[in-house]
Amino acid sequence: MESKSHFEPDVVYETFKQVWARSSEERGPKEETDDAAMAEAEPVVEIIANATGEPSKKPRSTTANANALKLTCEILKLFLTETVQRAAMVAEAEGSTQIGGSHLESPASRLLKGAK
Repeated sequence: MESKSHFEPDVVYETFKQVWARSSEERGPKEETDDAAMAEAEPVVEIIANATGEPSKKPRSTTANANALKLTCEILKLFLTETVQRAAMVAEAEGSTQIGGSHLESPASRLLKGAK
């Protein structure tokens, strides 16, 4: 039986697009290209264009595969489930019956760092 994800792939994709657009803006002004109008509308993505490994800055729309979005949703669900379970153990060890922000800090940071 397949479990239903608590995250909508469309929401995750929109979040990714916002992050991609913001990081594109933070990189600074875009170089002039033949498609200058398109470059202003879409984020610039570095693409390996040749065998030398030098990236070319060609304006392209950034997309995400549907399966990658589903996988991202599942990973987020697992991450949050594990974080809450670990926070519950921390809260129980402290004698609390509720999980607070202080209980979530340590497990979340450890999971993000890859530590147990």
